[in-house]
Amino acid sequence: MMHEAIRIEPFSSENQNDAKDLILAGLQEHWGSIDPARNPDLRDIGASYSSGVFLVAWMGQRMVGTGAVVPVGTDACEIKRMSIARDMRRQGLGRLLLHSLIERARAESFQRITLETTATWHDAIAFYLKNGFRITHYRHGDAHFIFDGEC
Repeated sequence: MMHEAIRIEPFSSENQNDAKDLILAGLQEHWGSIDPARNPDLRDIGASYSSGVFLVAWMGQRMVGTGAVVPVGTDACEIKRMSIARDMRRQGLGRLLLHSLIERARAESFQRITLETTATWHDAIAFYLKNGFRITHYRHGDAHFIFDGEC
């Protein structure tokens, strides 16, 4: 379990490098390499996610998680860029961050919350299923989800 209190806060520009590094480390872990052309949103996270909310999780002075809620219509949003530091996984942080994102989506009156992840990332798929999402379909190597649960 986590030994220090976790704070979840909105992203600010001084978080840029830490957030980018955390997300890219997770991608590196999954893919074995990183293609910078596939992640243009990480060049300026504040601008890329200005239409929604991008949250960062802190344990002390260390960023340990990220996630965003982005509108995809008047009543729908998508959760994106969920990333948890490798050594912090399976300790409840992902659930805490995901539920914070769901609460933000509800506060903005979104009726539908979706997300997608790579279809071969079985741990991520199991995590989302365990936390109230269900798979709606698979497309182009990704599993697509909708939130049906309660926080």
